[in-house]
Amino acid sequence: MARVGVDVGGTHIDFVLIDDKRGEMVVHKVPTPARDPSTGAMEGLLELCRQAAIAPGEIDYFMHGTTIATNIVLEHNGAKCGLITTEGFRDVLHIARHKRPHNFSLQLDLPWQKHELVPRRARKTVRERIAGGDSAVLVPLDEDAVRRAARELRAAGVESIAVCFLFSFLNPAHERRAAEIIAEEAPGIALSLSHEVVPLYREYERFSTTCLNAYVGPKSVRYLESFDRALRDVGMTAGLHLMQSSGGCATLDAAKRRVVTLLMSGPVGGLLGGIWVGASAGFPSVISLDVGGTSADIGVAPGGEIRFKHLLDTRIGAYHAMVPMAEVDSIGAGGGSIAYVDSGGQFQVGPRSAGADPGPCCYGKGGGEPTATDCELVLGRIDPAGFLGGRLKLDAALAHRAVEAKLARPLGMSVEEAALAAIRILTHGMVQAIELNSVRRGYDPREFALVAFGGAGPLVGCDIARELSIPVVIVPPAPGLTSALGLLTCDIAYDFSATQIQNLSHPDFERLAATVSELEARALEQLERDRIRGDRVTLVRHAECRYAGQGYELRAAAPGGAVDAGFAEALKSSFHAAHQREYGRHFTEKEVELVNLRVVGVGRIPTVTPKTLPEGSETPDAPARTGARPVVFEVDGKPVPLEASVYLRAALKAGNRLAGPAVVQQMDTTTLIPPQVVATVDRHGNLVVRLQEK
Repeated sequence: MARVGVDVGGTHIDFVLIDDKRGEMVVHKVPTPARDPSTGAMEGLLELCRQAAIAPGEIDYFMHGTTIATNIVLEHNGAKCGLITTEGFRDVLHIARHKRPHNFSLQLDLPWQKHELVPRRARKTVRERIAGGDSAVLVPLDEDAVRRAARELRAAGVESIAVCFLFSFLNPAHERRAAEIIAEEAPGIALSLSHEVVPLYREYERFSTTCLNAYVGPKSVRYLESFDRALRDVGMTAGLHLMQSSGGCATLDAAKRRVVTLLMSGPVGGLLGGIWVGASAGFPSVISLDVGGTSADIGVAPGGEIRFKHLLDTRIGAYHAMVPMAEVDSIGAGGGSIAYVDSGGQFQVGPRSAGADPGPCCYGKGGGEPTATDCELVLGRIDPAGFLGGRLKLDAALAHRAVEAKLARPLGMSVEEAALAAIRILTHGMVQAIELNSVRRGYDPREFALVAFGGAGPLVGCDIARELSIPVVIVPPAPGLTSALGLLTCDIAYDFSATQIQNLSHPDFERLAATVSELEARALEQLERDRIRGDRVTLVRHAECRYAGQGYELRAAAPGGAVDAGFAEALKSSFHAAHQREYGRHFTEKEVELVNLRVVGVGRIPTVTPKTLPEGSETPDAPARTGARPVVFEVDGKPVPLEASVYLRAALKAGNRLAGPAVVQQMDTTTLIPPQVVATVDRHGNLVVRLQEK
């Protein structure tokens, strides 16, 4: 089997091709075009195929991680949308939960009101009402009102319509009929129905998620269909698969129906890659640190398990998206982050990024503001002649002049002091993000290994690990492409959910069993459409529960088998354990309420086997050590140049030990090994840095 993973980032597009027959892994990287990332992805793919001596038609599996939906939301350039909802609920989107982003500011705009997904004039109401208890029809659907609303929205030029009726998650009949009428009155306009997008209770979150799907849908679908056509035009017959926010992938057809599930498509691949690398190195519990050119993505995986965000915390920008999202935090800190002195004289780094065009000053493309990459170059940590395998020559003089003029002179520092301070500010933000995702969630970073990857991660990994007392840093064989590799380690997965609010001490087992059966049937039907059958299929149950009287629920594993008294008791025990992990306490004497049931249909994909390196001695062979150069490190709070050994990553063998200070160079990144630290190459080519060793 030949598999390709393509991760489109803000600065670079990363490619990984694994050919199981030949036992080869081929990697490639190209800059991300600012106008149309798909053109860069296609050009890079063809270059990858030439490099691997394989035709596009020989690729069996194609996996794509994309930020298209994310960028549409963050840049506020989605479709012109309309909303048809129940009479009296026109302003649910505007009111939201009325949580202020800044509690004590009276002037700050509420972002979901400043940049509305659907403007008020495009929100239409119709008479209808479903009962919230037994789901009976209290008020029939006013079909004439739906027709008028559809015509008005069509005349207003909307591209997409969301239909969100109260309690449609219990009885979707009115939404289905409204969809039929809209299709008659406004053919060709994209439709998002709340009972299909997110059939769960909490009207604001359901409305917001459905409108997000309508907002990002048209442009995302056009991009995905265009990319799919381009793949087929070059002879590829493998279907396009998309990474979802949950950590599972979906086929193109399934993803088009619920584009909102792609909102965190990009960052999740990095977490999966970090988990896979940690397992290959013998460290199941990992903190993944993916530092690219624009952002740093941080995930914590205890025991190699993906953690999921609480459904009320699953946001993108200012908007709620009540879909399963892996716990990955993104901050605006990367190799392209711009360092500057603000109007108040404060030294800042990020979140603004120079991107790939013009890029850092050292690229020589006209960039005038120093970036983290320029600072690393000034400190001697990056080889100006070896960047991207020598394909891009860096101008150290331009970087030096920019750091001196924009940072050192205004701050009264030397150039080296300013560059070192910029890196310190950059890493401090990452340290805080890791603490937020670990310590404040009850996890001790000292019990994890830090997997540092991305183009800039291996340069800062050891500094961050020291701040957090993390004992081990792992740098994968292809750090700058680990996110793309992570795409190939995931299974196909589809999430189906339903609200069933019941007390688990005396539930209606017949209703619960019927709901579970329906969800499992839908999961199997979707996997059958993808031609996934037999032992490749697994059904996994989850539930969201709460203690009676609590306002919000918590995700817990639900048992398989019959839905009976044993099921209820096992689910209660699972919830108590989840509550203990999350909050440090649980209450066995309290009643437990089931809120939502979930079934995840998983289609297993063949695992990726790590490559084994040839054995070497502790001392690297002569070709691996290419010399030495002065590299600036912080010693007792001051910049001090030290003679650092320079190693070529491709020439290292299993068992080699590298004593710091040292730099390890390769096509996609540079790894910095501080003084008094030893790194070892393991049998799979990972650099394992043990910070307690000297």
